Amino acid sequence: MKKPYVIIHTHTSLEGKIHAINLPEFEAASQQYQEIALDPEKQVMNIQCYLNGRITVEDNFTHYRKPELNEQADTVPEGDFIAVTDAPNYFVAIDRSGKLAWTDNVVEYGNVKSHVISILTEQVSNAYKDFLRRMNVSYIIAGEKDIDQELVLHKLSTLYNVERLMIGGGGILNWSYLQNGLVDEVSIIMSPIADGSTDEQSLFAAKEHLSKVSPVAFELMEVKTLEESVVWLQYKVKPSYKS
Repeated sequence: MKKPYVIIHTHTSLEGKIHAINLPEFEAASQQYQEIALDPEKQVMNIQCYLNGRITVEDNFTHYRKPELNEQADTVPEGDFIAVTDAPNYFVAIDRSGKLAWTDNVVEYGNVKSHVISILTEQVSNAYKDFLRRMNVSYIIAGEKDIDQELVLHKLSTLYNVERLMIGGGGILNWSYLQNGLVDEVSIIMSPIADGSTDEQSLFAAKEHLSKVSPVAFELMEVKTLEESVVWLQYKVKPSYKS
């Protein structure tokens, strides 16, 4: 299968947590995180597509609304729905069961508008797929009940010509793709803050059925000091952990 070059690009505290912390230093680092990867005028990563898990999308974009479904909708055609193939950027959302309530087929983040692509499984209802088609939101079917991560990357590569993809999800999504040998690089914008929380999610988090607890090693590519005491760390995944 084909796959893009995959970068986990994330913003963490000194303790490796990825939740927001109410300090000016957090906002400064967050701004630089977005600019490096996405801002058309400032980006240096040449990202064509960024991928997030459902909870991250709910927290930041769809806000736990319920989709307006038509249970009597005509049966939609089988397979994927490709609404747009020439967008300047793509926002990919993992949505295994079909729950995200989109209000538009684009999202704006990091000063770039990105066309939405939902990643579904075969168990998603006809009514939900009809909803996405009415919203002109593209969708890809990747797996029967669970997401086939390799197939996701293959379809993004072959259907949308994506060559460089950023994963900006939560720790579970990040670790799952890493554990499956699908990540080439890890990019960390580290801000000089901490809050001692023991409840918030870290950069990587194993979850049963998706990934396991096991060691992975990285090799440092580059370290850069940014504004406001922020550090940018770039690592490549050692070959033994890649497919």
